[in-house]
Amino acid sequence: MKKQKRIGILTAGGDCPGLNAAIRGVGKTAIVKYGMEVIGISSGFLGLIDKEYSVLEEHMLSGILTLGGTILGTSREKPFKKSKRVKIDKPGRIKETYNELGLDCLVCIGGNGTQKTAARLVDEGLNIIGIPKTIDNDVWGTDQTFGFDSALLIATDAIDRLHSTANSHKRIMVIEIMGHHAGWLALYSGIAGGGDVILIPELDYSIDAVNNYLLERAQKKKPYSIVVVAEGIKKPIKDQSAASYIAQQIEEGTGIETRKTILGYIQRGGSPSPMDRILATRFGAYAVDLIANEDYGKMVIKKGERIKDIQLSEVGSNLRLVPPDYKLIKKARGLDIYFGG
Repeated sequence: MKKQKRIGILTAGGDCPGLNAAIRGVGKTAIVKYGMEVIGISSGFLGLIDKEYSVLEEHMLSGILTLGGTILGTSREKPFKKSKRVKIDKPGRIKETYNELGLDCLVCIGGNGTQKTAARLVDEGLNIIGIPKTIDNDVWGTDQTFGFDSALLIATDAIDRLHSTANSHKRIMVIEIMGHHAGWLALYSGIAGGGDVILIPELDYSIDAVNNYLLERAQKKKPYSIVVVAEGIKKPIKDQSAASYIAQQIEEGTGIETRKTILGYIQRGGSPSPMDRILATRFGAYAVDLIANEDYGKMVIKKGERIKDIQLSEVGSNLRLVPPDYKLIKKARGLDIYFGG
């Protein structure tokens, strides 16, 4: 008889909708389909360093599909980051715990930083499978990460609600959407929510040009405007929020009353959308199929409508950014949506 496989699961980095759905997809497929034993690691890579984990039984995975957050907890622990204050060999501790548990594979669910760490652990000789998540949708190699669709619904709903306030007071409303390096969420929610100006990190903008555009709208008897900005756009004052900077510059440059809204962590919370539940479940099930076939060192991805995989080493420090010539941007320009230049 073949030895029963034992696998570990962890969630690392920032939380996002769909993490529990992915845990459930991995755990149920492993237990029900393949008869594997599943170990839940607490608080991301910190759980392996501090030896905090527990066995996940099938009944423990019931009822978590719709829950936000993660039943395993998470942290932003980066075990390969050097620190003069901490003398612990963190990668060594991770390998030690991995071997003590007798794991055949570790499933790492997380964003860019998590997948980078996962690839480093492959180099250390561990069997790893990565599952990409993030509301920013910026993990390289996959068309979509789970978490994005849920955040898109939340951001779009917020923009929808600002329309009535902006119209009532004849104001310009600036709303800041998450996205440090990639503007996918601001772009999609801005278009879906009927934004008039969309500013994203990948495209240069001129605040004077933005102000001229907004003044032209006012002259055309358009009584209000919605400006959607990604948090990572370039601005001269590093510690000032994107929304604060843009709102201040608009009011000073146009003389039109301008207000800001920073959506913040609301975008990362709550129950996952149906599409994210499905995508996270598909990712989780596919990850276990890879483990069953002993096809390690991979990250699960979505390409078109298919779930596939790539080498974790390919992901590295790459980011999936919005191309300047992205088709949706071209379509939006044709609708008189302004991108700042």
